[in-house]
Amino acid sequence: MWTAYGSPDVLHLKDVEKPAPKDDEILIRINATTVTAGDCELRRMGNPVWIRLALRAYIGVRRPRRATILGMELAGEVEEVGKDVTRFRQGDRVFAATGIVRMGTCAEYICLPEDFQDGAVATMPTDASYEEAAAVPVGGLEALHFIRKAAIHRDETVLINGAGGTIGCFAVQLAKHFEAHVTAVDSTDKLPMLRSIGADRVVDYTHQNPLSENRTYDVIFDIVGKLPFSRAVRSLNRGGRYLVANPSPSTMLRGSWTSMISSKTVFARPASAGTENLIFLRELIEEGKLRTVIDRTFPLEQTAEAHRYVESGRKVGNVVITVEEGVTA
Repeated sequence: MWTAYGSPDVLHLKDVEKPAPKDDEILIRINATTVTAGDCELRRMGNPVWIRLALRAYIGVRRPRRATILGMELAGEVEEVGKDVTRFRQGDRVFAATGIVRMGTCAEYICLPEDFQDGAVATMPTDASYEEAAAVPVGGLEALHFIRKAAIHRDETVLINGAGGTIGCFAVQLAKHFEAHVTAVDSTDKLPMLRSIGADRVVDYTHQNPLSENRTYDVIFDIVGKLPFSRAVRSLNRGGRYLVANPSPSTMLRGSWTSMISSKTVFARPASAGTENLIFLRELIEEGKLRTVIDRTFPLEQTAEAHRYVESGRKVGNVVITVEEGVTA
């Protein structure tokens, strides 16, 4: 349970009542979930002020009240279906993104609508483990959203900043799927993994400014929001696209202005999930064109330790939480 805003110490195990599905919902027995940087930011309310105010207004001003179980993606098995459900049946292996409004995946069970606006649920990729499938929805859907916005063409050059994390691992692979030449930027210990998933060139930002060279790109995808806006735009070719996953209000305003007055376009809008997008990712996984990168797994009772590890900045790809029956958070 998430009892307060702050360090990982605010997370505690607690027995809660098993949910019952409504007519349009499925009850999922969760086998695996994840901890992402977004979960950690939400837990401590470390988001930018303009986001933090909105979140506190919704979740709780002084402490969480509306949503007290963290986690936004899962893989598990359908245990029960509501009478109006048509796409799923008992025993189906599914994976899902619940969205920031619903959350609740760091638990044994969750009820999700068969179709809902803020998330997505679909049957898992054939032969994927629960751990592999659980790490797909959040990073995969975010990456797919921005890569599609970029409308990448064959042989275009793409720079991805923050390529070794939850979103970045999928962004590299999706850009390669669309036949781009990919430069992946991250820290030293993540570079071997980035080469292994297809990056054509890697840059260690701890030793080199990724924009300091006399290089230009067709697409720059700044996942961590750390690139200087003006320098990034200057590093784009004519008709280039600048994608920002974590924009500040000033970045959004400058992006709109840049898109209006130049041949370059800035995309800074958050992703919407969509079950059809999750199915697209499932198909790529089944075709062997997309894979999950898992750094470590933790049992549910060590979720606080998983949060500490994610916040250390050392994770490579994804951190997965395994859920054993009889333990609820």
